[in-house]
Amino acid sequence: MSPTPSIAVEATVEAGDWGPEEAWRPLVERVCAAVAARPELIVPEEAELSLLLTDDAHVRVLNRDWRGQDKPTNVLSFPAADEDDEEPGPLLGDVAVARETTAREAAEEGKTFDDHFAHLLVHGLLHLFGYDHLEDDEAEEMEALETEILAGLGIADPYADPPTAT
Repeated sequence: MSPTPSIAVEATVEAGDWGPEEAWRPLVERVCAAVAARPELIVPEEAELSLLLTDDAHVRVLNRDWRGQDKPTNVLSFPAADEDDEEPGPLLGDVAVARETTAREAAEEGKTFDDHFAHLLVHGLLHLFGYDHLEDDEAEEMEALETEILAGLGIADPYADPPTAT
């Protein structure tokens, strides 16, 4: 029997009020394990994620420099694999999360910070595995997978209005 796939996380808190690592690390590990366990994803051996926990100011710079959008956003993903690669290499890529935007969106949507952060992390990770939401069919597929992964973590459907309990 092959070992259960896993994703090692190299996390950096650059800015923002993220609190001590022991406050957010268990959730990050649970999310990564749930994503790695998905049978439709090819998780390479020794898979690694670089996670940047930061603030709106830094995410705004990244968003401007890499996506041409001069505004903060909640999560950005930078896949290490080329678009032509059929599967990712061990270094999956980078995910950056903005603390203030995440907190504001969670409050506006009536969600806990942790549940919204988990959703953004799942979303960011799926981008590293080649999922996207530019076209309606892609968005439906990605959102369905996000919802399934989050349900497995006991988190309500983030796309329901209002979110429904799982």
